[in-house]
Amino acid sequence: MSSASSETTLVKECAPTSVRTGAINRVLDVLCAGTGLIVLSPLFCAIAVAIKFDDRGPVFYAQDRIGKGFRRFRVCKFRSMIAGADRDGLLTASGDARVTRMGRLLRRYKLDELPQLLSVLKGDMQLVGARPEVEWYVQMFRAQYAVILQDRPGLTDPATLAYPREDEILAADETERQYIEEILPDKLRLSLDYQRRRSVFSDLGILLRTTVGLFG
Repeated sequence: MSSASSETTLVKECAPTSVRTGAINRVLDVLCAGTGLIVLSPLFCAIAVAIKFDDRGPVFYAQDRIGKGFRRFRVCKFRSMIAGADRDGLLTASGDARVTRMGRLLRRYKLDELPQLLSVLKGDMQLVGARPEVEWYVQMFRAQYAVILQDRPGLTDPATLAYPREDEILAADETERQYIEEILPDKLRLSLDYQRRRSVFSDLGILLRTTVGLFG
C-alpha cells in the first residue's frame, strides 16, 4: 500500500475531535494554563535564576516543532543542556554529558517543560495530546502524523506516560536507530489509539496520572 493510501486510511479511521468537545477542551486548556502560569510564576523565576547560576547560559531553549495541520510553531523549554547541544544530535541517552547539573533536576521532574504552558495559552498546543515533534521525524511517519495532527499536539498523553524516562532506554551508540525503529513507532501507536477514544473525562484522567507520576 502506498504512503498516500495509508495516510488516507488512517485519517478515515480517526475523526478529529468534535466541535463541542474541542471547545470544552480549549476552555479547560486556557483556564488550566493561565492558572498554572500565575501560580507557578515564583517557580519560573527560581528556575531561571538557578539556570543562570549553574552555567550562566541562556535560560530558555526554543525549537521549531510541527503542530496541527503540519504547521510549524516555536516551542520553548527551560534549557537543560549546554548551549548549542543540538548541533551534536537531537536525542539524549542516559548519562549524556551535554545535560547540565540543573538540567538533570529539571528533567527528572519535567520542570523544563513548564514554559510550554505559554504554547497552550496561545493555542499552538493543548494539555493532552501527542508530544510535538521536529519535522525530521514527522516526515518519516507522515501517515500517522496526518491523523495525530488533526488536533494540536499536547503536554502529555498515554505515550508520554508510557515513556517517562525515555533517555534511560536509549543506548548512547544507538539512540537514532532505537528511537526511529522502536520508541517512536510505539508512541505513535499509543497516541493514535487514544485519539480514537478520548473524551474530556479521559483527558482529566491523563492529567491526574501525569501529575502523580512526577512525584513517583
